[in-house]
Amino acid sequence: MVENEATVRRRILTDDEIRRALIRVAHEVMERNGGVEGVVLVGMHTRGVPIAQRIAGFAQHFEGVEVPVGMLDIGLYRDDVAAGARPVMRPTSIPDIQGRTVVLVDDVLYTGRTVRAAMDALTDLGRPSQIQLAILVDRGHRELPIRADYVGKNVPTSLDEQVYVKLVEIDGADEVILAREEEP
Repeated sequence: MVENEATVRRRILTDDEIRRALIRVAHEVMERNGGVEGVVLVGMHTRGVPIAQRIAGFAQHFEGVEVPVGMLDIGLYRDDVAAGARPVMRPTSIPDIQGRTVVLVDDVLYTGRTVRAAMDALTDLGRPSQIQLAILVDRGHRELPIRADYVGKNVPTSLDEQVYVKLVEIDGADEVILAREEEP
C-alpha cells in the first residue's frame, strides 16, 4: 500500500483482538463439527495459511487432537486474471480431503470470487463431504452468493476503503487496518 498524507488509516483489530477472534472461530468449528475428528483446515495463500495454522493450534490445545492443515494456491482458478497474464504460483499442499469436512480459511471476504476459485481448486483435488468457510474479516460487497460459516469480525466498508491484514508470520506484526484514499 502506498501511503501519503491523503490516506486515512484506522486500526480495526489489534493483535489481542485477532487472537481472541481466532480462538472463538476455533471453538465454533469444534462446536459445529462435534470436535475436530474428520476436519481439515485449508488456508488460502497468502494470509489464510497462517490463520489456518493458528486455528488448528487453538483447536489442538482445546481438543488434544492434531488438526491437519493444508495450503491452497488458487492462481489458476481466478476469473480476474487478464488474458495472457501469468499468475504468481505458490505451493499447494493438501492432506487427504476425500469424505472429510474441509474448512477453507482466508483473511478477508469481499466479493466471494476468491472463495469460488478455492472451491473449484479443492474439488479438483478430491471430494470433501462438505466445505465450510472461516474468515478473519468479512467486509461485505458480495458479487457471488457466498457467506462465511465462521467470521472473526464483520466490518461494514465502503467501496473506496481497503482492508489490510498484517500477520506476524508474514509482516512482523498482527493488526487489521481499514484505509481510505481521500480526495486531494
